[in-house]
Amino acid sequence: MINHKKLFLIDSLGGGLSAFMLGLVLVAYNPIIGMPYPTLYLLSFIACLFCVYSFVCFKFTPKNWQLFMKIVAVCNLLYCCLTIGLTIHYYAALTALGVAYFVIEVIIIVIIAIIEIQTANKS
Repeated sequence: MINHKKLFLIDSLGGGLSAFMLGLVLVAYNPIIGMPYPTLYLLSFIACLFCVYSFVCFKFTPKNWQLFMKIVAVCNLLYCCLTIGLTIHYYAALTALGVAYFVIEVIIIVIIAIIEIQTANKS
């Protein structure tokens, strides 16, 4: 089992990486991705919020960290639902690379969310 502090840090770094990829990289290479700019900025903004939330939890480790871990896990899963919905909605505009990016991102985030839920429940 992963230490809860490290898991908050991993989640924060993942949120930061997602924000960077969505808000800068995918925007710069939008023609080969196909997701509309406003959608990329929205997903990037949400990822920034998750990055900050998880970093604060990592830095200050609340006493009832299990609740905070469950909150971030649920938010991650909701983000995945949003991403899947947007991928379906814009499917016709997305390139194969764009679809691949969002599918891989969702898979990674779901795995992390499962680990977060397991960690919070085992403590």
